[in-house]
Amino acid sequence: MFADLSGQRVHRDKIEHIPPHRKGVTEHIPPPSWGRLGGGGFIKPNVQIAKSLRQSMTDAEKILWNRLRLKQLGFKFRRQEPIGRYIVDFVCYESRLVIEIDGGQHFENADDQARDEWLFKQGFKVKRYWNNDVMSNLEGVLEDISNCLPSPTPPIKGGAK
Repeated sequence: MFADLSGQRVHRDKIEHIPPHRKGVTEHIPPPSWGRLGGGGFIKPNVQIAKSLRQSMTDAEKILWNRLRLKQLGFKFRRQEPIGRYIVDFVCYESRLVIEIDGGQHFENADDQARDEWLFKQGFKVKRYWNNDVMSNLEGVLEDISNCLPSPTPPIKGGAK
């Protein structure tokens, strides 16, 4: 139960029926553009977009993802991940590395430059590769990515006794 502006109690199921112009009804009511989750929670629009992008990856993204997933390079990567107001193609949070796979529409794109600057200020290194580089020189792209990752520390066997 939540209280609206008039002090009346509003049941959780009725929250969706409160008009969007009644801002400040309670801090628990998300903006109208947010979507419902099955469990009664809410998700931000970027998360919905990222989920959609995961279903419609380009061929180059699929090929690279098959080589990044499951810690094949020694680090965990996520695909189509929201970071701030952006959605990046791939990110390794452990090494703060963002990987973008670009088509021709990204050539000298001012929006991409602003996005890269913002990600840099957040502590990420951004690596961009063209679709055709991934398709024709996958091993070279993977080697370049590996060079951006710190050397993984081997696990200590046996531990201290």
